[in-house]
Amino acid sequence: MSDISRGSSKLDHLTDLIGSMESVVVAFSGGVDSTFLLKAALLSKAKCIAVIAVSPTMPKHDQINAMEMVKTLGADHVLIERSELESPDFVKNPVDRCFYCKDQLFGKLKEIALSAGYRFVLDGSNLDDLDDWRPGRKAALKHGVRSPLIEAGLGKEDVRRLSEELKLPTWNKPSSPCLSSRFPYGTAITLEGLRQVDAAESFLRTMGFAELRVRYHEESARIELGEAEIPRMLDDSIRTEVNTYMKSIGFKYISLDLEGFRSGRLNNQDILIKGELLSL
Repeated sequence: MSDISRGSSKLDHLTDLIGSMESVVVAFSGGVDSTFLLKAALLSKAKCIAVIAVSPTMPKHDQINAMEMVKTLGADHVLIERSELESPDFVKNPVDRCFYCKDQLFGKLKEIALSAGYRFVLDGSNLDDLDDWRPGRKAALKHGVRSPLIEAGLGKEDVRRLSEELKLPTWNKPSSPCLSSRFPYGTAITLEGLRQVDAAESFLRTMGFAELRVRYHEESARIELGEAEIPRMLDDSIRTEVNTYMKSIGFKYISLDLEGFRSGRLNNQDILIKGELLSL
């Protein structure tokens, strides 16, 4: 079987699965997984609506991208506002922080589904997510949220390949987790801190950096870049400009992590201790 026919078979299985659900609410963020899931739902026979949940933990550029993408796909959609900061448990930032976020989100989506007559709430979790620390899965199970990508046996590589075949612009989009993931577990999450991180990362993107995270350590910002981009940060003019901007938004100390960017970094606390830092 060719890669194309194999991909078509997997997509058909997914659309048939969603079609059997009859009517679905899709939790939509505009990322790789949720965009592919929404496209599959639109290709299925199920009635579907996308819900974009805007909150202080969602980067501004992700909010804009999500709205543009849902319109490009031509999906019915609604925008809701919420704030995880209303939950004291979330603000404390324990290791299962994501549970409290998803618990609130899925609770709201379930309310929307029930009031509008939709049978299921769907999220974009894929098979690979089962191998990582994902306390949000517990919230999904609590609220009866279904994960069609997992049910259909699709991992991240499948999602990207099928997205490319469907000509979705998100097929090679880097992952973009919520801003609270920049806070080490145990560090309280604040609105001010979230805004600082969002502003810092937005600034670095305007500087031409693509693969990045700004880790929040209260008065300190730790910049992670893709290995290929680290040398550019060491240019005197760029280093000075970044340092000046970071201090202007409230950080006192700015450092560059010599270990480079790695998604899920804060799920391994040892890295926070062992990583070498280069002071800017």
